[in-house]
Amino acid sequence: MLAISVVHSVDCAILRMILDDPDQAHDVLSDNGFRVSEAELLVISLPPGRRALLHTWTALLGAEVNIHYTYPLLIRPFGHAALALLPDNMDGAMRVLRDRQFQLISQADLRDHLEDHH
Repeated sequence: MLAISVVHSVDCAILRMILDDPDQAHDVLSDNGFRVSEAELLVISLPPGRRALLHTWTALLGAEVNIHYTYPLLIRPFGHAALALLPDNMDGAMRVLRDRQFQLISQADLRDHLEDHH
């Protein structure tokens, strides 16, 4: 498990997880009676410095990309804090972040990081 968020109400709870093997997690959860939906997220390595989030949000705001939700990852791929986010425009977010020299992190990068630290 790389990140987790729980939203609980009287009638139900929504558990959002970022996992190193989402396909396996989907199968396990579905096979055990849980309702499962998936969303593609964008994961970035935050730049060094005290204003990392400010630089990230400024880049996305300048491209008019809105963020539905975000999670800090519990691991530090490439030695830096990492952030997973769901933008309203995935292609636009990826383009602006690459143009601004942000390091995008793939599913393979996350899996490799976990294998290297076990």
